[in-house]
Amino acid sequence: MLLEAKGLEVHYGGIRAVKGIDLEVAQGELVCLIGANGAGKTSTLKAISRLIASSGTIAYDGNDISNAKVHELPRRGLVMVPEGRGIFPQLTVEENLAMGAYARRGAGGTEKQYATFPRLKERRLQVAGTLSGGEQQMLALARALMSDPKLLLLDEPSMGLAPMMVTRIFEVVSEIARAGVTILLVEQNARLALELAHRGYVMESGVIALSGKSTDLLNDSRVKEAYLGEGV
Repeated sequence: MLLEAKGLEVHYGGIRAVKGIDLEVAQGELVCLIGANGAGKTSTLKAISRLIASSGTIAYDGNDISNAKVHELPRRGLVMVPEGRGIFPQLTVEENLAMGAYARRGAGGTEKQYATFPRLKERRLQVAGTLSGGEQQMLALARALMSDPKLLLLDEPSMGLAPMMVTRIFEVVSEIARAGVTILLVEQNARLALELAHRGYVMESGVIALSGKSTDLLNDSRVKEAYLGEGV
């Protein structure tokens, strides 16, 4: 397994947000994590990327990273695109991309990203904070890809975007996966996430309630009722 978390727990003071979950992602897989707001999905991604403290064990690429420093992981190929994009709004598009390559110099290359995201090339000298929401999400993805990741953690990439832009973002995520990048995707649009992923986990109140092949979860009556808006 490229990523394996066992007994993962996250606490915020006295609140137990993630309650001892087990989760794994194999090399080359696209795995989604779905669930209601507050289920613990973002906390799980932040724990894996070491942005927040956690207990339990996290193994990445055969090594225990439970006590790794957050800045070490991009150099090792584990990169996260956070909810809300996290771009540098006062820097230009091109400067944002350069920051993405900082940890692994000589990795992605701006021209490669401009080929994937032509709109960014058109706006390469524009200050990132003036881009539309969809363009900012493209920039966040492109910046992450500049480091040539082995494992990409995506947190709510479609949030706040117009339907046409959501379609484009998911097309790009699919292209990234086909290029061989392993992806763990947290996404509010459960149907789109499951249709794209190989496997899925359903998280409820800090625990994994269901898991399995995406096709099986799409046809599960509990998933249909709770997350796909279908009656049973």
